[in-house]
Amino acid sequence: MIKFLLVSTISFFFGAMHGMLQVIPSIRAWLDSIGSPYGGPGHMIDPLAHAHINLIGGLVILAMGTMYYLLPIISGKTIYSLRLINHSFWWTTIGVFYFYATQVVFGILEGNLLLDNNLQAMAQVHRFYGPIVASSGMIMATGFCIYLANVLFTLKNKDRNP
Repeated sequence: MIKFLLVSTISFFFGAMHGMLQVIPSIRAWLDSIGSPYGGPGHMIDPLAHAHINLIGGLVILAMGTMYYLLPIISGKTIYSLRLINHSFWWTTIGVFYFYATQVVFGILEGNLLLDNNLQAMAQVHRFYGPIVASSGMIMATGFCIYLANVLFTLKNKDRNP
């Protein structure tokens, strides 16, 4: 369960550094000039990347680890599968950092192209965004589904802890 706490801590650190950087006046002005937080490439960096690294990477992964720890105590049942714990952890962790990186990289790339008024290149770059962000979302969703299945199978299990 320590790995859940470690990833949560690292995610909160990334989120804190991200939040600190995005309020530096020169960075804030650049983000605002590319559409943050309401539209355009800026919204990929603020709020999407910032929110996801804090909420999914920080809170959700912490909640998953906490649930895996507390569920046997509260229910008196053994966790259905330790293997599924590992799968839910890795799928969710990889998905959230992949999503974060996708938002930041595409936000910066498209933001610079927008400021250079190179809308054709921006459109060419953006056509890769959809499939890449969808794949990161699917990886996260896989982790969430494995987590849900493991919790439900644990609760359904009639065996109690010895």
